[in-house]
Amino acid sequence: MSRRSRRHSTGFGYIGFGNSQSTFNQKTSTPFSVYKDKLDLEAHLHYKMHFLHKDLSKADKEKIKDKIRKEERKLFIRTAIISLIVFIGVAYTVYYLIKQILSH
Repeated sequence: MSRRSRRHSTGFGYIGFGNSQSTFNQKTSTPFSVYKDKLDLEAHLHYKMHFLHKDLSKADKEKIKDKIRKEERKLFIRTAIISLIVFIGVAYTVYYLIKQILSH
């Protein structure tokens, strides 16, 4: 009794893979935990970040959500103010050009 093959036909899959069967038959040679540890080390060395491997409490989740909402609100207000200033400038320019055209 032979072992079942893991080969797939190349007729399925994302078209960006091309027709290479090796794409469908690869195994990861390095476990994800190794990459996770490397990412944690690099992030700590370069950005002074620590990844937390614990569940957040409901209060912590709410604090994070409130912080995100506050940042989004600030961004929306800035965008609205800049849009209003640009609109007023364009409207004034159009008004001035129409007034100049009609005065001639």
